[in-house]
Amino acid sequence: MINIVDTLSTLGSRLRCFGNDERTNRVIEQAIAENGWFTREDILRAVDAICSEMLQREKIEEWLCQYTPTSEPKRVAVIMAGNIPLVGFFDLMCVVASGHICAVKPSSKDKVLMEFVINELRDINPNIQIDKYSAEEHYDMAIATGGDDANRYFREHFASTRTLLRGSRHSVAVLDGRESNEELSALCTDITAYSGLGCRSVAMIFVPRHFRINVPKCNASNSKQQRNIATQRALLTMRGVEVVDAGGFLITEGNDFSESTAIVTRREYSDFSEVQMWLDEHREDIQCVVSHSPIEHSVPFGRAQYPTLTDYADGVDTMRFLLD
Repeated sequence: MINIVDTLSTLGSRLRCFGNDERTNRVIEQAIAENGWFTREDILRAVDAICSEMLQREKIEEWLCQYTPTSEPKRVAVIMAGNIPLVGFFDLMCVVASGHICAVKPSSKDKVLMEFVINELRDINPNIQIDKYSAEEHYDMAIATGGDDANRYFREHFASTRTLLRGSRHSVAVLDGRESNEELSALCTDITAYSGLGCRSVAMIFVPRHFRINVPKCNASNSKQQRNIATQRALLTMRGVEVVDAGGFLITEGNDFSESTAIVTRREYSDFSEVQMWLDEHREDIQCVVSHSPIEHSVPFGRAQYPTLTDYADGVDTMRFLLD
């Protein structure tokens, strides 16, 4: 019987060719047709992140050596988000790697890509335990991702079930004024990837007091975001708010996260300790920190959208949840 390391590493080998043939190009076209926020570039970025950070044999083996798969498989419901391509893949991967039976409910916004990957897994390993989710069935555990309203529903629906529920989080960048042009260009990617819809998309930038960010001009991810930026620019101008137009996003001064993915907040600090204190106070709201400063668990510029196998969403070890 093919083991889980072989299954996942083989999937990685297959996905590295994704977008290079007629079959997978049709999948990309179908995914974009069903979700107007998706772009070919974003889909290929998501696949590349999964292949490079999650599906390399050595990384899988190092990751799994920390855990002992269950000998008593339970049924685990995985309710996926669809804000970015294949965002629910890692939860699926964790459940099958833990030895449990995964009942998947893909988001309607990301159904094409997720079903493609699941079919590939089944083709590689016909014994892999992945079922379709049914709201009528009982599950021993549930992992669900959504907004506040969705989480209220999940808490009620899974009242008697052990759950791991995830809500909205944000990501920030911390600059010290010594960033290179290459790092600032990479920061633009951290902001604009997936039209800013992901929890790892940078939405706030900390800068030293009186420092002006000289970010290079970039383009919006897609036409929807272009219209969003144009609308927000007009509204801010009417309100007399000072705006820096970076092309693919707008920068405004402030202390809070914007409600629009078109706007990134610029926040000044006088001393680095102020930033560290703010990060400590908002630990439950932050998914990712991008910086070359000595901040715990920070990632380099341009790598916000490349979570590793131990970059668990909301800081909760998904494998521990499944195996405890």
